[in-house]
Amino acid sequence: MVHNITQSEWEEDMAVKILGFVRNELYLELRFMDMALSGLLWKSDNTIDTMAVDGEILYYSTTQLFRVFKTNSRFLNRLYLHGILHCIYGHLWLHGGRSRILWDVACDIIVEYTIDSMKKSGLKRPLSYIRQQVYDKINASEKVVSAPVIYNWLLNLDSSNIEKLQIEFYTDSHKYWPLEEKMSAAAVSAQNKWDKISRQSQMELENRGDESKEGEQIFNDQTRILKGRHNYSKFLKKFAVFNEELKCDPDEFDLNFYTYGLKLYGNMPLIEPLETRETVKIQEFIVAIDTSYSTNGEMVKNFLRETYSILAEKNSFFTNCHMRIIQCDDDIRMDLEIKRKEELEHVLDNFHIIGGGGTDFRPVFRYINKLLEDKVLKNLCGLVYFTDGKGIYPKTRPLYKTAFIFIDDFDETAVPPWAMRMRIWI
Repeated sequence: MVHNITQSEWEEDMAVKILGFVRNELYLELRFMDMALSGLLWKSDNTIDTMAVDGEILYYSTTQLFRVFKTNSRFLNRLYLHGILHCIYGHLWLHGGRSRILWDVACDIIVEYTIDSMKKSGLKRPLSYIRQQVYDKINASEKVVSAPVIYNWLLNLDSSNIEKLQIEFYTDSHKYWPLEEKMSAAAVSAQNKWDKISRQSQMELENRGDESKEGEQIFNDQTRILKGRHNYSKFLKKFAVFNEELKCDPDEFDLNFYTYGLKLYGNMPLIEPLETRETVKIQEFIVAIDTSYSTNGEMVKNFLRETYSILAEKNSFFTNCHMRIIQCDDDIRMDLEIKRKEELEHVLDNFHIIGGGGTDFRPVFRYINKLLEDKVLKNLCGLVYFTDGKGIYPKTRPLYKTAFIFIDDFDETAVPPWAMRMRIWI
C-alpha cells in the first residue's frame, strides 16, 4: 500500500534537508569544525521562534526555518553556528550563580563577535553602530575577552543599555540550557562531550592553519580560556577533604533495620537511609590577593567571581564553611571572613583594592600561621594566592596546601618547589 505523505511529514523532511544544507555550507568554510557541526541531533520544536541547544539536541522551529531560508538563508548559517559555538565555549554549563539575563547577553556577544571576526562569505552581515561599539571595546582590551569578562562589564550598565544589547545580539533561545544546581547525568555527559569536541576543534584548526588569522586567534583564545577554566576547576578540587555532612544518603542504609525487618516479617527488610553521607568538599579556604601596583581591581574582581562561580556550580563547600579573603602587598591590608555564600556575593558587589605597595608574600604566611596557632583556623584546606609572581617568597614550606595563581607568564625558578602553581587567563 502506498503511503501518502502528510503535510507535517513533508515539512519535517524538508526541514531536515534545509538543516543538512546549512551544515554542509558551514563545513565548506569551517572544515576544522567537522566534529562540532555534527555534534547535535535535530528536533523540531514549535514552542520557540528560533533555534535552541541543550548540548545533545538542536531544537528548531519549522515555521521559522522555512521563512528564513526563503528570505535570508545566510542568517541560518549564523544561527546554526551560533548554537554550536555556545556548546564549544561551554556557555551552557558555566553560569555559576551569575544573573541569568546578563550571562545570556554576555554569551551571545562573544559568540557573535567570533562569527563576525571569521569574515566568511557565508556568515557576513552588516555591523550596526551598537555592535561596532561593543567590538571596538573588545578589541581595545589588553587582555583576552571572554563571556565572564563581558558579564562583568554588563554589571556596570543600566537596564536600558542592557536591553539594547539584548535586542542587538539576541540570536537563539537559551531555554534548554541546564540549571547548574540541577545538572542531570545527561547534562554532565553533554558537557564532557563538548569539552572533547572543543579540544579536537582547536587541534584541527592549528593543524590546518588555513583560516583567517583574526578569526582563528579569537576561536583559539576562547577555547584556551575554557580549557584553563576547567583546569582551574580541577585544581580547586585539590583543596577538598573527606568529611561527613548532614544529608540523607539514598545509596546507604542502616543494616540493623534491614536485618530486623527480615527477622520480623520474613521477606520484608526495613530500609532506613543514613542521615549523613561522606562527601569531598572544601571546609576552610583562604584566598590571598596581591594588591601591589601590578594587579588592578577589575582583574581581582574577575578572579574572585570566577573562583566563586566554580565553587558555587560544583557545590564544593560544606554547609558550615569558612572562607577568608586577605589583601596584601608588602603587609596585610584586609582580612575578611565569609561564612555564607550570600556574604561572598555582597563582597564581590562592593569590593575595593586596598594597597598599592611592593609585593611580599611572607606576611600572609605569617598571618595564617598565627591564626592556626590561636586555633582560629581549625580545618584549613589550603591557600590560593592570586598574583603576578613578582615578589618575595617564603623559604619555609607551610603545613597547609599552597597554590600561586598567576595572571601572566611567570619565572618557574622563582617559585618555591613545594608550592603548586597555575597560569590562568582572566
